[in-house]
Amino acid sequence: MSESATRLSYRHRLPVRIMHWINVVCLFVLLMSGLSIFNAHPALYWGNISTFDRPALSMTAKPGPDGKLRGETQIGTLRFDTTGVLGASVKMSGEIGARGFPMWSTLPGYKSLAAGRRWHFFFAWLFVINGACYWLWSWRSKHLSADLAPTGSDWRGLGHSIVEHLKFRHPTGAAALRYNILQKLAYLAVIVVFGPGIVLMGLAMSPHMDSVLGWMVDLVGGRQSARTWHFIIAFAFVAFIAIHVFMVLVSGPLNQIRSMITGRYAWHEDPAPKPAPVENKEQGA
Repeated sequence: MSESATRLSYRHRLPVRIMHWINVVCLFVLLMSGLSIFNAHPALYWGNISTFDRPALSMTAKPGPDGKLRGETQIGTLRFDTTGVLGASVKMSGEIGARGFPMWSTLPGYKSLAAGRRWHFFFAWLFVINGACYWLWSWRSKHLSADLAPTGSDWRGLGHSIVEHLKFRHPTGAAALRYNILQKLAYLAVIVVFGPGIVLMGLAMSPHMDSVLGWMVDLVGGRQSARTWHFIIAFAFVAFIAIHVFMVLVSGPLNQIRSMITGRYAWHEDPAPKPAPVENKEQGA
């Protein structure tokens, strides 16, 4: 009986692995320190100034009928009671206090705007330097064109790939060693849109960048709009990370994580089909 052979292949090169884990640390700290900064004024606006009576989004705490704080999250004209999570959550003392995002989601501390900004800016520059190194390495090694650029065959199989992913079916055999079309599009979105976008919107929020990026601030509608876009792209990163981690878990986490640490990925080579038996017919006299 023929069985499939298990092979170990070199799937992720060393620079990709190093820069991947640097990004993991950077994004973790950036998201949590960013929420700490946001908590200093938990509201977003469109335009160039903060129109306090017309926020695009706000997280506030108001006394309820029983006198206890109730959290309320407002998005446009919609309002939601989010007590315990957004607007009003548990403080270190165990009491409910006014706070945009809860304590467990922020770094470096419960309420420290200055420290949060220091952490955020340090890891933001590390994120930028790591991204620049990735772009330079990808250009020299042709990683983008060879591994991430969708081919004609990829585009033709887009619908099939979507259906297979919805059924939690993943490529097997040698096909598992290559990025599929959905992976390519997701990674390109991060590399080309989300990464540069969040950095540029972060810079656009700084008054010191007016002489350099003033045109871009005007293009997005003002400095407060840039802050809102920065927030939106940050949560697009959160969505990408959630989907990415989920797909790792359902497609073999030990094998996937090992390949991103050592570069080695185990896959099963499908056995070659046996040739059909040939009938031996006797020739009549």
